[in-house]
Amino acid sequence: MISSIDSDSSGNRIFRDNGGLFGIIDSNDRIIVAPEWLDLKFADGNICIAKQRIDGNLLSGCIDYEGNISVPFIYQNIEYHQEEEFSFYIADSANDNSHVIYDSRFVPCFSRAWESCNISDGEITLKTNNGTYEYAISKDGFRLKSAEVIGKTMERSYVIDISSRILLSKLSVSMIEKIAEDTEKYIEFAYTGNDEILSDITTGGRSSFTQLFPDDHKILSKKLLNISEISIYSVRSEDNTPHYAVSVTADTKIEYSDEANGKNTLKDEYTAVVEFSGYSENDLTAVSGSFTQEEPEYPQLEEESENVSENEVTEQST
Repeated sequence: MISSIDSDSSGNRIFRDNGGLFGIIDSNDRIIVAPEWLDLKFADGNICIAKQRIDGNLLSGCIDYEGNISVPFIYQNIEYHQEEEFSFYIADSANDNSHVIYDSRFVPCFSRAWESCNISDGEITLKTNNGTYEYAISKDGFRLKSAEVIGKTMERSYVIDISSRILLSKLSVSMIEKIAEDTEKYIEFAYTGNDEILSDITTGGRSSFTQLFPDDHKILSKKLLNISEISIYSVRSEDNTPHYAVSVTADTKIEYSDEANGKNTLKDEYTAVVEFSGYSENDLTAVSGSFTQEEPEYPQLEEESENVSENEVTEQST
């Protein structure tokens, strides 16, 4: 004896057999999916969410109406959601507790898994190891509303906040995090001069990177103290490819030598600009990286200061 559990719009029905296993019969009471599943639920597009025990673990996945696996059985749970007339599923990985988001036909909405997700008031907040991303949910799907990336370079932390709707419409999460990662590497190169670091930056074979004050031979050492400001923005380009720039304001300590006083220390802010080009994460490349200041603003020696004052007086008297 079998008992009917649920039905879809075509008259197909989920049934449970005497052994407590679930299958599917069609509108003519013919078995189209054998009763071999520990649980079955109808989803859209002739797909069912199913459960089975694998290596002692109860796992969730999806099958079609012929019993073929359409979503692998690697999840501890697959949950249906509907917000603003948009239907989607959140699948929780049994391996690492990450989350994959599928649309109503179980096509992945994003090209990645997320560390955490939270739905509230028509929005979904998704997190990676490095960032927090808020998406507005509408009948058309997900729209990136804000992004916050947390990173570190040379043991100095930074936070990038992006809220520009135009910029976020062009950048994916993978692009944002790749831009941040390559900027970290450029900053380290700029202070250390280690060329090997540049080999980890995706450049496409054409790029220009310069250190911080590379031609100033008075400088004995350069130390990054803090990143006080960092931002991403769009820039114009001569080609048809979108270009983006990262502006980094770096609090810096410089030790230098002069003939009069020997070894001296200078602290100041210097601004680096790193430019990128690309439509997506697949073709994103770093184009250039440099600091806007050509040399440090050294304090004037007393003799130089007196000469400047005398010149100013002479110019005023004439």
